[in-house]
Amino acid sequence: MHIVDGALANEVVIGGAALAVGGVALGLKALPLEKIPAAGVLAATFFVASLIHVPVGPSSVHLILNGLAGLVLGWAAFPALFVGLLLQAVFFGYGGFTVLGVNTVNIALPAVLVGIVFGPLIARGSPVMAAIWAGIGGALAIAGTTLMVALALMFSGDAFLAAAHFVLFAHLPIVAVEALLSAAAVYLACQVKPDLFRTIRGART
Repeated sequence: MHIVDGALANEVVIGGAALAVGGVALGLKALPLEKIPAAGVLAATFFVASLIHVPVGPSSVHLILNGLAGLVLGWAAFPALFVGLLLQAVFFGYGGFTVLGVNTVNIALPAVLVGIVFGPLIARGSPVMAAIWAGIGGALAIAGTTLMVALALMFSGDAFLAAAHFVLFAHLPIVAVEALLSAAAVYLACQVKPDLFRTIRGART
């Protein structure tokens, strides 16, 4: 779900860059040493999951698992996902450098919001309920990213209106897949490391 260089208006690019700088700064501040391994794993997960993508106009369709990153890392999802996007731009040319800020905000902000809303619910629920909340959160995160990509295109000119509408519909199957994968990942985490989300919750409060 990378927007490519040259597809957005300058105002959108500049605004996205400013928001990304703020998000990454907040994320680094909320990233204690004990959470760095988790951030690295989730950045790598995002990097690998989004390698297989299908181009859709100025964007692309692929898994990103940003909801899972937000549930585990909270605001620290910003620097983790930024690193993944930066490496993809450097090694594979996905997205681009001028739109790196916009792409980071589009992917990381919904992740953070999902973590804020569903993180506490997962922390105090049974493994089954945690998986259900994670599935809902995973679906909402990718849906939020899709909406933000569409809005970025729409704000860049009428020429991108058709692409914006197509991006919304093209990602509907991805929403379902992300929900299932997020639910499965959280259910497994609750089985093998039941204190993971309680620990993360405690670090946020």
